[in-house]
Amino acid sequence: MPLILFFGWLAGLLSWAVPLGALWILWARATNELTGAAWPLAALVMLAWSLFGRHLVLAFYSRGDEPDVRNPGWPAGRLSAPDGSALYVEKDGPADKPSLVLTHGWMLDSAAWCYARGHLAQHYRLVLWDLPGLGQSSQPADGRYTLERLAEDLRAVIEKETPEAERVTLVGHSIGGMMMLTLCRLHPDFVRRRVNGLVFIDTTYTYPLNTISGSAVQKALRWPVLEPMLHLTVWLWPLAWITNWLTYFNGTGHLIARAALFSGNLTRGQLDAGAWYAAKDHPGVVAKGILAALRWNEEATVSQVSVPARVITGSADRLTQPEAAREMNRRLPRSDLVTIDPAGHNGLLEKHGASYGRAIDEAAHRFAH
Repeated sequence: MPLILFFGWLAGLLSWAVPLGALWILWARATNELTGAAWPLAALVMLAWSLFGRHLVLAFYSRGDEPDVRNPGWPAGRLSAPDGSALYVEKDGPADKPSLVLTHGWMLDSAAWCYARGHLAQHYRLVLWDLPGLGQSSQPADGRYTLERLAEDLRAVIEKETPEAERVTLVGHSIGGMMMLTLCRLHPDFVRRRVNGLVFIDTTYTYPLNTISGSAVQKALRWPVLEPMLHLTVWLWPLAWITNWLTYFNGTGHLIARAALFSGNLTRGQLDAGAWYAAKDHPGVVAKGILAALRWNEEATVSQVSVPARVITGSADRLTQPEAAREMNRRLPRSDLVTIDPAGHNGLLEKHGASYGRAIDEAAHRFAH
């Protein structure tokens, strides 16, 4: 994920250069510093690309069953988290069914479960929430992020939003799975008492740069390039936010999302949703979360997990490669492995997003019985 932001910065520089260059051409033509009819036409083409380039990218993808991630409109509430944030929580499904707590990945929100939710809400009581600073949840009171803090937020959601006497199934995508492992380390007795099983989706158990595509390159770039870039994003987040929207409208954000987060087996709306998430999320929050993840490692925890688990991986996941899921499945005391093919890291938003719902359903049914 750090390298995604790196390419996002490069796309951002291009996204600023093109419209500013177009405006300069128009000014220079108006003051006769440039002559010829081709210059105004070139400037208009550059401005058109800046505003509508995404439509050209999306034209290469067919329409289909598009995800509803922008205005889901589900009943919701808020709870006060230990870190001082106000967490947005949604509930779905029959109140008398077993509970599933769904925790989304970074640079997403609870609406990313849209496909899996449609399947799971028939059989389970769902609790979905937005991580602090993402979606409709506020940032921590002091603006600090660690995986330990996020794990405490997850514990608060379980305690306050599920029946006290019930054992629940936890489902975590990407950083959501990392939070689940951290919760197992911090509160093993709580997990044994309140959790009947864990479903890990496209996540890892170790230092994230160990299991990402291009691991050696990203490790080499971490300190001289990636970490300074992340801190700069935190400091200059308003400029970064404008830049993210520029990359969304001109389509370069879609190209980055397609290369990094998807398998290619997706529709026009699914790709647009992936790029839209990258544009709308607070850049400072995103950068802080990535910095927190770069200081995380639960290799010693994974073999100590006391409840059964299922590990789900997308066959084309580049952020947490399938090899990470296979090794995680091997180290967990009681676990099985499901591979969704084809699917990328954000496979929840792809054509096969419903396949995740079925795989979660199978595991949750087994845990409950």
